Amino acid sequence: MKFRPDTFTIMLLGAVALASFLPATGVVGELLAVAGTVAVALLFFFHGAALSRQQIVDGASHWRLHILITALTFGFFPLVVLPINGMSNFAPSWMPPDLGLGFLYLGVLPSAVSSSIAYTALARGNVPAAICSAAASNVFGMMLTPFLLLLLVSSAGSGDFAVGEALKDIVLQLLLPFAVGHAMRPMLGGFLGRNEHLMARYDKCVIWLIVYSAFSHSVESGLWQNLPLKAIVLTILLCIGLLALFMFFARFMVRRFGFSLEDEAAVVFCGSKKSLASGLPMAKVLFSGHPGFGMIVLPIMCYNQVQVIIGAILAQKYRDKIAESKLPGESQ
Repeated sequence: MKFRPDTFTIMLLGAVALASFLPATGVVGELLAVAGTVAVALLFFFHGAALSRQQIVDGASHWRLHILITALTFGFFPLVVLPINGMSNFAPSWMPPDLGLGFLYLGVLPSAVSSSIAYTALARGNVPAAICSAAASNVFGMMLTPFLLLLLVSSAGSGDFAVGEALKDIVLQLLLPFAVGHAMRPMLGGFLGRNEHLMARYDKCVIWLIVYSAFSHSVESGLWQNLPLKAIVLTILLCIGLLALFMFFARFMVRRFGFSLEDEAAVVFCGSKKSLASGLPMAKVLFSGHPGFGMIVLPIMCYNQVQVIIGAILAQKYRDKIAESKLPGESQ
């Protein structure tokens, strides 16, 4: 299989490069910050209108599988990244505090919806379970992510995180627009369902705007002076190690509980992935104005690219394995 960066990956790299050489500063930077805030609120408004109530409650009969995925996403992952935080005594010497905060934030993010479902489908795994778990992860993630981040930051001994302000912004900029959008689903749901491609494009535009604005702010604050090339390379390697660890642990837990191979594919992909689409907009709210914003979101961007490439390879392997298990004479 040949892997080439997709258009969106190239766009994100282009946003980082553009911000590095031509950052938005002064009035332009302030206007971009306001535009980003409005764009994020609209993003969650549209997602609230597009998500049906059935999608939120569907699949409850397979509760053991959903509990396992939720435990991996919001339990095991945060505990593993806690020691590598830049404020911890166990943190690597090369890791600046803001980069360590970024790994903490990565740990509490919800599962990636589109890629989790897409790779589960490619693997011929339990797609309904993947849809339910990934959707529920993102809905509850809006509440769980800031709460878990607060716990981890408090455990790490960092006092730089404005908890009260962040929670207020989460309610006003994320939860409230989501709730209003869901209430207006009878009016907007049909249109959004017929135009999912427009929503996908809007998601990508919002993420691009956030990346460019964030890195512009961080470049002006000395991002590249404070983050050497060695730290970037080691960040990528650490993301690869984290993904491998969680995929291995997810597979171990699935087999220990006796789930099917189709269920295993859903757990491996939903339990190990982290959402860039939700992570960057929430980071825009949680770390608004933080001079190290670009360094904070770097682990999310690196992990996203790693999970896309490794996930594609693993999905094909699961597809072949599941197909073999269904051949005449083979047991499941």
